[in-house]
Amino acid sequence: MQRVRITPRDDWQRTAEDAGFDFHTINGAPYWDESAYYAFTLRQIEDDIEAPTAELHAMAVDMVGDIVASEAMMTRLGIDPHYWDWIAGSWHAGELQLYGRMDLAYDGHGAAKLLELNYDTPTSLYEAAYFQWVWLEEQKARGALPAGADQYNSLQEALVESLATMARLLPKPVYFSAIAGSREDNGTIAYMRDCAEQAGMDTGVIAVGDIGVTARGAFTDLNDVVIGTLFKLYPLEAMMQDDFGRALPTSGLRLVEPAWKAVLSNKGILPLLWERHRDHPNLLPAFFEDAPHDELPPGWVRKPLLSREGANITLRLANGETLATDGPYGNGGWIRQALQELPRTEGGYPLIGSWMIADRPSGMGIREDAGLITQDTSRFIPHAIIG
Repeated sequence: MQRVRITPRDDWQRTAEDAGFDFHTINGAPYWDESAYYAFTLRQIEDDIEAPTAELHAMAVDMVGDIVASEAMMTRLGIDPHYWDWIAGSWHAGELQLYGRMDLAYDGHGAAKLLELNYDTPTSLYEAAYFQWVWLEEQKARGALPAGADQYNSLQEALVESLATMARLLPKPVYFSAIAGSREDNGTIAYMRDCAEQAGMDTGVIAVGDIGVTARGAFTDLNDVVIGTLFKLYPLEAMMQDDFGRALPTSGLRLVEPAWKAVLSNKGILPLLWERHRDHPNLLPAFFEDAPHDELPPGWVRKPLLSREGANITLRLANGETLATDGPYGNGGWIRQALQELPRTEGGYPLIGSWMIADRPSGMGIREDAGLITQDTSRFIPHAIIG
């Protein structure tokens, strides 16, 4: 794994905008950064990223049935009892998942370490699935990359295939939804909607704030049509905390991701995984903060059960130095996880986002931050398989 400088395409911004990638620059700072790429060998991809991703995913999904059947574990995850039966019913009904991203620390040597699962509203999909593939093909065509260069990326094909399966099973109509003001989230649902339509699915789009609830608890569009399925880039835990969320269990609304993913998008899954698979090479010691333990090393990370984009994180280095971020997620439970520092490169600290589509590892994206805590100011850096 090497960070390699490369000359950006002189027309990349126009290419991005022509492709609908209008969040390539955020608040005046570059989000998409093709002044460098990360080079991997095929062995590193297959053995150190793809295979562990499949195994970690299987381990996590294998725990869902036990978790939803356990009041003690659902309580540990801080999930409102109002939703327990609904979540368990979603699992027992076999409601299909579409996608998820796990964040891995990896430096090209040794085992990748799982930092967390982003299994409800993962972002950076469009840039991982589509735009970095465009970059690869154009840079090869221009001679900037070797002709034999490849990429760990079958994301779009896997998405279309999985959506085609779901199209036959999901209640209709199917709507894609995000918060109206978020360019990144709306760009992502536009891409997902395009994949769904390639898969033969008839779809609509609606802002989260425009969704209505009838007196009988059904969710509707602006024309009072009852929504059958909602693909949402809006956190399930936020839905469950909103007033209208109380209607979810009896509404008949199908969600993508399904309700049972609530137990995997919760960072409490990390100590539960460690309890069941202690000393697994791809796991880090992790514990609920209020549980007695003496196994954490001097370096550790404190995380809320529910948080996103590196918010409300406290990171303590082995030398006692402490880094912290603020944010809106500090009102619930917490975990502590052994610190696995990200590798340091000339561009910052790269984090591997390894994607699952349905139950299949299908590609990755890399975000690079100036600091050890990956936040919403990080940049997306493409990758290539060289050799």
